[in-house]
Amino acid sequence: MSFFPGKDPASGNAYQCDAIAHVVVPRTVDLGDGFSVRRALPSARSRMVGPFIFFDHFGPAEFRAGNGLDVRPHPHIGLATVTYLFDGEIMHRDSLGTAAPIKPGEVNWMTAGRGIVHSERTGSELRSTGSPIHGLQMWVALPAAKEEIEPGFAHHETSEFPLVKDDGKFVRVVVGSLYGEKSPVPTVHETFFGNVALRAGATLPLDADHEERALYVVDGTIDIAGDPFESGRLLVFKPGDRVTIKAVTDAHFVICGGAPMDGPRHIWWNFVSSRKDRIEQAKAEWKAGHFGKVPGDEIEFIPLPEK
Repeated sequence: MSFFPGKDPASGNAYQCDAIAHVVVPRTVDLGDGFSVRRALPSARSRMVGPFIFFDHFGPAEFRAGNGLDVRPHPHIGLATVTYLFDGEIMHRDSLGTAAPIKPGEVNWMTAGRGIVHSERTGSELRSTGSPIHGLQMWVALPAAKEEIEPGFAHHETSEFPLVKDDGKFVRVVVGSLYGEKSPVPTVHETFFGNVALRAGATLPLDADHEERALYVVDGTIDIAGDPFESGRLLVFKPGDRVTIKAVTDAHFVICGGAPMDGPRHIWWNFVSSRKDRIEQAKAEWKAGHFGKVPGDEIEFIPLPEK
């Protein structure tokens, strides 16, 4: 899913906390019907955080009856897409023949590898009644040696993910290892992602176990070393420093990151690769119709952008 071509998000001002490298202010685009998308990565100062090379926050919004999400079939290479919903439902279909709805708290992990095509739409039943939509889509880059692996798709239910809770803290360990718990989601690079809720006044430590770390505020206000941060901010931390996050109000945020990627990545439209020539090849292949079709969604597609 790539909702819009856009300029880089902006970085915020300097902050008191020495552990914060910078704060990204996402670029926001309103796609109509009250549906907005905030893009936090890639940004001018943070192209990646660990393997995370793309981070979109969409909604919250309410589709009216007859309307819904319609991301037509489009291709990916060299990455894995991670969809995580807070509200609503999306029907995923891909060129492997997958047809899988995703609901809040579940994960769709689609590995593009050498190439895959998928679509994401609101199902017909929800489209007829209207439905909410709110969530994240993230892309994780693949190590250079794994960029051309076979494409794959995995769906994980909410019940599969460990929940760490104590004294106003609620952490769902969605990917990787956090707070002594480990997610069952398999990855090919050190990666972590956690969904966190804190009650007002509660605190949560963020240790330096992972070299690259970021926090995105979904809702509410948090405080770090005396600086408040409200929703719609991506905090990118320096490596090696322990951070304490305090909830000023009831707060909802996610934490993500992992080990640095093995070199820079090129990103163009829906393609990611360590090699520019591979992206040019993918562009030519999509334009020529050489990617696979999506069973059940074969008619429409997103054409290759002109620029």
